[in-house]
Amino acid sequence: MNLPFTKHTLANGLDVIIHEDHACPIVAVNVWYHVGSKNERPGHTGFAHLFEHLMFQGSKHVPADSHFRILEAAGGTGINGTTDFDRTNYFETVPSSQLELALWIESDRMGYLLESMNAKTVDALMRRLALALRTDGNRSPGRSVCLRIDSAISAA
Repeated sequence: MNLPFTKHTLANGLDVIIHEDHACPIVAVNVWYHVGSKNERPGHTGFAHLFEHLMFQGSKHVPADSHFRILEAAGGTGINGTTDFDRTNYFETVPSSQLELALWIESDRMGYLLESMNAKTVDALMRRLALALRTDGNRSPGRSVCLRIDSAISAA
């Protein structure tokens, strides 16, 4: 399969990869940060996953807990994020007429997350994630194997 694309590196070091397909009037935005559990110290895990969730809690120009609502109101779908060993990514699909909004909301959290972060928000999110891990996360098939592999790789 040949998937033609162009790659541009901006002055700030951000790589932009573009694949155009005009068959549908939609655009998928997928922002990757090269940080994941590999960047955590042994015994101090979960920070990459915590920050994945914090990045949805608002930024300087996006009120708390409105990230999803703003994009959905513009026709956005598939809005989410994931964290893995070596990366964290955020993605959404929007009508092509809303590309500027999707890029703006991503750039706002990239540049202005810290201005909206506070101890109360971080503490509440840490409690929610810890509860989810205790109740749901440990039931996932293969979860303990994945955690051991991540730990072994991180220690190497």
